[in-house]
Amino acid sequence: MIKKLTKQEIINALPLVWKVFNEYEAVNYPASGTQAFWDAIHDEGFLSQLSAYGAFGGETLIGILASRNEDSHIALFFVDGAYHRQGIGRRLWNAFLADSDKDEITVNSSLYADGIYEKLGFTKTAEPQEESGIRFVPMIYRKRKNHAKRNQSGGKLKSDGVRVMDESAEPDGDVFQNA
Repeated sequence: MIKKLTKQEIINALPLVWKVFNEYEAVNYPASGTQAFWDAIHDEGFLSQLSAYGAFGGETLIGILASRNEDSHIALFFVDGAYHRQGIGRRLWNAFLADSDKDEITVNSSLYADGIYEKLGFTKTAEPQEESGIRFVPMIYRKRKNHAKRNQSGGKLKSDGVRVMDESAEPDGDVFQNA
């Protein structure tokens, strides 16, 4: 199940974010980058800017996509490793995108996830960068003018309301990170 998260649920998601970050990202960061990420996800100012969707397996949170800047920038995108390659990240993205009125959405992708973001339709806007020890690739998603509204199951809704599944667009993995 995918649903919008309350502010408290976002805070409750931080252990999942930290766990997945450590499993997939921290190995690519110097100690200063790992500390900077910890500090960011525990900063009240940062957290207060976020709106988010959560993916649940029963009552357990298994993934989160959080955005800021009025939903124009993806700030956190993580899926528990036990649920990778099951379409969880794609469903989170589709839920977010279906509700978004932005023509452009940016992300500072981790080095681990840039290929995954490309499969979601993002393009790189610059070479990899590092700031405060956090390594990232700036990327952007641009909606097409005739963009079909996506639903949470990963299909597209045509103008007549008929759902068309798009299995070829499934990403190879589901851990997304942006610091």
